[in-house]
Amino acid sequence: MINRLLTILFLFFAFAAPSFAQSDPRDLINALGTANFKQAEDLLMQIAATGDARVVPALEAFAEGDLYVRKSDGAVVITKTAGANLAATEVLTGEAAGEAPKAAFTKIKVNNSLRRAIRSALGGLTLLSPDRTVRLQAAQSVLQSPSAENLELVETALAKETDTEVKARMEEARAVSLLASDRSIEDKRAAIETVASLGGREAIGILMSVSGTLDESLKPDLDKAIAGIEGNLALWDGLQNVWYGLSLGSVLLLAAIGLAITFGVMGIINMAHGEMVMIGAYSTFMVQQVIRTGYPQLFDWSLAIALPVAFLVTAVIGLVIERGIIRFLYGRPLETLLATWGISLILQQSIRTIFGPTNQEVGNPSWMSGSFALGGLTITWNRLWIVIFSLSIFFALLALMKRSAFGLQMRAVTQNRRMASSMGIRTPWVDAFTFALGSGVAGIAGVALSQIDNVSPNLGQAYIIDSFMVVVFGGVGNLWGTLVGALSLGILNKFLEPSVGAVLGKILVLVLIILFIQKRPRGLFALKGRAVEA
Repeated sequence: MINRLLTILFLFFAFAAPSFAQSDPRDLINALGTANFKQAEDLLMQIAATGDARVVPALEAFAEGDLYVRKSDGAVVITKTAGANLAATEVLTGEAAGEAPKAAFTKIKVNNSLRRAIRSALGGLTLLSPDRTVRLQAAQSVLQSPSAENLELVETALAKETDTEVKARMEEARAVSLLASDRSIEDKRAAIETVASLGGREAIGILMSVSGTLDESLKPDLDKAIAGIEGNLALWDGLQNVWYGLSLGSVLLLAAIGLAITFGVMGIINMAHGEMVMIGAYSTFMVQQVIRTGYPQLFDWSLAIALPVAFLVTAVIGLVIERGIIRFLYGRPLETLLATWGISLILQQSIRTIFGPTNQEVGNPSWMSGSFALGGLTITWNRLWIVIFSLSIFFALLALMKRSAFGLQMRAVTQNRRMASSMGIRTPWVDAFTFALGSGVAGIAGVALSQIDNVSPNLGQAYIIDSFMVVVFGGVGNLWGTLVGALSLGILNKFLEPSVGAVLGKILVLVLIILFIQKRPRGLFALKGRAVEA
């Protein structure tokens, strides 16, 4: 009985010993100190098979020639030069192991064959790592640097992989490595299809890089795969331009929608409208300054707080301008244009005096930072929120115009001012509050634009001309026309820019609008009414 028990214990430890050695690779690393080059290659494979990420610094140091044997105890350590001495570091823990003269260490020699083995060991260590993230990164690394040397290693890892995402990425890594190998024609044909399924310019680069090494019979498959990828890229590029156009159109909508109200109701060419946008942006800057210094925990709410502040500040300024200057100039469009241009210069110089001529920092809340991919599109969160915000403002103003008493009076004054006055509507006050509303909406636009543009005294000047083009193209005083005009001009700009440039693109858009106005002087959506049609 005792003999049988001793036999079982002997067999247990005999079979368990390799696994114990495998779980602690320190002995394997120490064995490198006495191994020749061939033995070192075998040891490297055993070290990689442990899957222990702690050995990575030791293998990297081995490749760099920084792995030494300490003569006093035969332990292998990582060393760095420390004056006349060498500073030793433990191979697994990274803890300092003291300093000693160089004569106290023996360098472990490394040649090119061993360096290749080290690279394979490092790749195998990460591809076989128990950490899913490490395996995914390793597969991505192989995918970006295809090599026939990695093929067997990837196939070994692929056979053991159970995670769906990592396995898919390893399949792709296997395909790009296979194209660089000497495998059969059929294997490479299947690999071409796998690489083509990746899509994107990276896949085209991989296929082009191996085109010179492939058999002639594979050239039709290669050309077909590249043509398919390029077709998909052209489609996604077109959709990306549409998104950029919608994004630009939403910005133009924000900048122009207030102008559409004042221009439509009052017939005022307000050259100071851009400065209302600028003041809204500076209001956002001031709100964020107060929050940064006194209530930093509220920073993510800074834009929500800035919206009513910017609206009230710019609405009050607009009301003062209308009551103080513009109401004396009705019916005199040239004098109104010159007066509002002078007001814009005064407002710009006032901002320069108070805040200085340089750009001011307006931060993005966390929920407006970063981007995400939607198929082949890259969408930034700040642009997406601005599109949503622009449409929200548009529908809020539309509801105000259609569902409120004030909106009814505004539409009555727009269509026939004399008839509205004879019906008891106080047209001067409608004008005043309409101008204040348009200025307030411009201030809200400044809050949004502060997230994508420089906040400076010249901010409004970048949008005033485009705003007038949107209003004239869409139809003066018509909100739906402003929406369609803004989105149309935004998309047209983004499709023209890649081919003719930004400046020439804007010139072409202006020329097209001039030609369009020759055919439809009242724009896309002309207002109806006796006074308007007269």
